[in-house]
Amino acid sequence: MVSSDQIRTAVGIIGNAISLVLFLSPMPTFYRICKNKSVEHFSVVPYIATLLNCMLWVLYGLPFVKPNSTLIITINGADTMIELIYIFIYLLYSDGSRRIKALLLLFIDIAFIATVAAIVLSIFESHERRTLIVGILCMVFCIMMYASPLSILKRVIRTKSAEYMPLYLSIAYFFNGLCWTTYSLIHLDVNLTEIA
Repeated sequence: MVSSDQIRTAVGIIGNAISLVLFLSPMPTFYRICKNKSVEHFSVVPYIATLLNCMLWVLYGLPFVKPNSTLIITINGADTMIELIYIFIYLLYSDGSRRIKALLLLFIDIAFIATVAAIVLSIFESHERRTLIVGILCMVFCIMMYASPLSILKRVIRTKSAEYMPLYLSIAYFFNGLCWTTYSLIHLDVNLTEIA
């Protein structure tokens, strides 16, 4: 007989695979940016939001916050690296004001994670409290990540063209959320359930 832990692990592995597809879905966008040597009208916001979200989930999954969360750490650690590559490419091909905005947002992401980690680890002693605080932040910023592709919505409406709306990213978000909801419901991890 198959245990709920085995099912959860299998769903988590599938979730990691779907998440990897999600995180790699912007590759055509960045191929276009590299080919044209310009960020055109693409926004850095979805990638900055995803980076912040993934760094928070890595913090959440660390043993001193939430033990036994290897599947959460592996995919979010990998995506942190992928998002940093995307942001580096964006910085490479962006002009002055866009580059400054991207650098500022990147700095804010890193400073925020460092601050959260320092506060949570120095003030809260139990895993339960750390998991609760970091989990709430993960939920808030995950919602922001899922909404970030809408940052270009004004341009889509004005031009009546979805050329700069990341369709593959939006589709991948849907399937990613569906899989992680299933994963979280097996052992009722409320923090994962709320954002998936």
